[in-house]
Amino acid sequence: MGTILSVNVSSVKGVEKESQDKAMIVEGWGLEGDAHGGDWDRQVSILPIEAYDKVPDHKRKEVFDGGYTENVTISGIPLDELTVGRFIKLGEAVVEILHIGKEEYKEQGRPYIVSREGRFGRVVRGGLIKAGDEAVVILQP
Repeated sequence: MGTILSVNVSSVKGVEKESQDKAMIVEGWGLEGDAHGGDWDRQVSILPIEAYDKVPDHKRKEVFDGGYTENVTISGIPLDELTVGRFIKLGEAVVEILHIGKEEYKEQGRPYIVSREGRFGRVVRGGLIKAGDEAVVILQP
């Protein structure tokens, strides 16, 4: 079982997200007020901090010092459990993981690791999420 470390939202694509105390995740859409919400397969982005182990030494400072580019930061779930086709319960919401990383990798800042190891998916059950909530891989929504 894992934990939500932060919930992050931005109304504009391509800029760092602001950490929020809580947010509503809307079924079939994504985080309320986030620019990446919509009817597509990358409604929510999740970064497991365990992915930091994959950051090369020469990139660590810029990745760690960069602002949030993912919607939800989690800890405590092994990367090999967060695979495509799995469901992750985040607080009251459930997201189906549809992608790991992006087609094109980013080379600067926090997007360096998010573009390689971020989990992206579709919201199959909406609900409230907040830092400190449980993050759990489940068999079905």
